[in-house]
Amino acid sequence: MSGQSITDRITAAQHSVTGSAVSKTVCKATTHEIMGPKKKHLDYLIHCTNEMNVNIPQLADSLFERTTNTSWVVVFKSLITTHHLMVYGNERFVQYLASRNTLFNLSNFLDKSGLQGYDMSTFIRRYSRYLNEKAVSYRQVAFDFTKVKRGVDGVMRTMNTEKLLKTIPIIQNQMDALLDFNVNANELTNGVINAAFMLLFKDSIRLFAAYNEGIINLLEKYFDMKKTQCKEGLDIYKKFLTRMTRISEFLKVAEQVGIDRGDIPDLSQAPSSLLEALEQHLASLEGKKVKDSTAASRASTLSNAVSSLASTGMSFTKVDEREKQAALEEEQARLKALKEQRLKELSKRPSFATTDTSPISTTGGTISTAPAIDLFSTPSCSNGAVKMDSDLFDLQSTFQPSMQSGSTGLPVATAWAGYSTPQAPPQQSAGGLQVDFESVFGAKATGSNSVSSDDITGGILKPTLAGSSQPSSQQPEKLVSDDLDSSLANLVGNLGIGNGTMKK
Repeated sequence: MSGQSITDRITAAQHSVTGSAVSKTVCKATTHEIMGPKKKHLDYLIHCTNEMNVNIPQLADSLFERTTNTSWVVVFKSLITTHHLMVYGNERFVQYLASRNTLFNLSNFLDKSGLQGYDMSTFIRRYSRYLNEKAVSYRQVAFDFTKVKRGVDGVMRTMNTEKLLKTIPIIQNQMDALLDFNVNANELTNGVINAAFMLLFKDSIRLFAAYNEGIINLLEKYFDMKKTQCKEGLDIYKKFLTRMTRISEFLKVAEQVGIDRGDIPDLSQAPSSLLEALEQHLASLEGKKVKDSTAASRASTLSNAVSSLASTGMSFTKVDEREKQAALEEEQARLKALKEQRLKELSKRPSFATTDTSPISTTGGTISTAPAIDLFSTPSCSNGAVKMDSDLFDLQSTFQPSMQSGSTGLPVATAWAGYSTPQAPPQQSAGGLQVDFESVFGAKATGSNSVSSDDITGGILKPTLAGSSQPSSQQPEKLVSDDLDSSLANLVGNLGIGNGTMKK
């Protein structure tokens, strides 16, 4: 089967409808395609483990749910994705897995759909056991052996005797689970199992490097241990020699499938005389007769063994650092490619013209210095040139319009975006203030006591000249040119004169 199945597409569509991007990506990373999970999907899931708003239990449950599938491809890719997140994802993903009582219950998994399903089911059962053991190891020691600090001042080199004797067996159990994968070069026949093997290969290098440093620390403390501690230490060292043989066989498979020889560390066996010296020291503590050995000979043997193991540790460390450097260079190349792609996209976009006073400058674009069109400006009069103030609220203290109209009688624009009839300047008389409401209300008066057919107030709002009972001979087009108090006072006086009955 090749390509995404109908089931894969339907499942991805369901997650798209529910809006779960994480579950959709998990589905896409674990399709029925006989190939390893795609890098873009793994990178997105790694990014999710670093986001605080992402629900880690939900992510893990999505992966566990995919392992219940009957297809060996989906189950195997689910385990690979989980392993990838344990290695490269945020530590809180491993912490959550370690907090669970059970992880993968695949000890009886079997895909009976074909011969390949039978073969791959065996490796699925072994692989799931290793991932379970990896999570258990983290639960017991609260750190990942493959990520622990190494070197002379590393965690395993500086551990005290009691803790060391408890920790090394945990590493041994994880190493046993890894080596139990037990795959041969001719069984690495597809992209799925190859992806799993590469992750196991990288784990084996880092795990054995920590294991090796723990043994060095053990040997340095051995001759100062108590009898029971020496007995435990000797048993640990014998198991270490057995696992060193198995790890060398595992690395040979990696070389056969095409992994670069420079990426495979060299194993230096400790001298056989060291084991004999350790056994004699324990026998002497138990009161048995042993060959006489001087402290100088024991120190020389121990020094040679430690030097040999340290050389092995350096070889593993160099390979690990080389792998990290290659990953760093790959990431930098990817970021560079993304940057170049982004620049190309920006260069294809149309450039927008800006004014010369704009703080935004466009590279390679043209800058227009033409004045911008004001969509909210008022139209100017062709016959009566009106010059508006820049500030609409800049009014004079006497509340007089700062404009003059022409003699054409055409309406002119005001500062409030409206139009009014041109009016003559107000004229003062000797008798007092001339108030004319006719120009304001648009009505022509025939006399002070006459009532227009449109005037429902009976001429009350049409005062005559103050101090005179004769109709005004001035032009009707007048404006109020004084303050509000004077206007009201004159209005009251005019009302008294124009209506003799009110005055009485």
